[in-house]
Amino acid sequence: MGRRYDPERRQRIIDAALRVVARSGIAGLSHRTVAAEADVPLGSTTYHFASLDELLVAALRQANEGFAAAVRDSGALADPAADVAQELARLMGEWLAGERTGVELEYELYLAALRRPALRPVAAQWCEGLADILARRTDPVTARALVALMDGICLQVLLTDVRYEAEYAREMLNRVLAGNGVD
Repeated sequence: MGRRYDPERRQRIIDAALRVVARSGIAGLSHRTVAAEADVPLGSTTYHFASLDELLVAALRQANEGFAAAVRDSGALADPAADVAQELARLMGEWLAGERTGVELEYELYLAALRRPALRPVAAQWCEGLADILARRTDPVTARALVALMDGICLQVLLTDVRYEAEYAREMLNRVLAGNGVD
């Protein structure tokens, strides 16, 4: 019997890996658990991803798209008259108010770079990409500071179960932007 043409298999494997990590954490990720979740033969996972790190890199790239896409697609940030801090605080609030599992998954994969060096370039690309988007409204150094501040606020909300406070976020973002003269 010939090989079945399945152009979506690689993507199904990535999606399955995200579901496994969301349910069981990175410790629960293996080629076997992903193959079972994707309903594909075990050999398919190792064919498309020789190592778990390769699979995690693909999963992290996909997971990172959520918040960055919201910032990139924000019409308000494209408007030179828009309040940058207000818009970023609103976007963070919407993101954090969404499905908590998805937000936690993004950060779990992002923070996995602490122990998995293969993930570090992807984490760095996410930070740089978001800073590049924000640099359209400010200078590159301030944009990087905004990314760091937003990361910190989101991590505090996720790790301490404190309620997200949009007004606090807006005020802190404004303080960073004030150093650059952007309102």
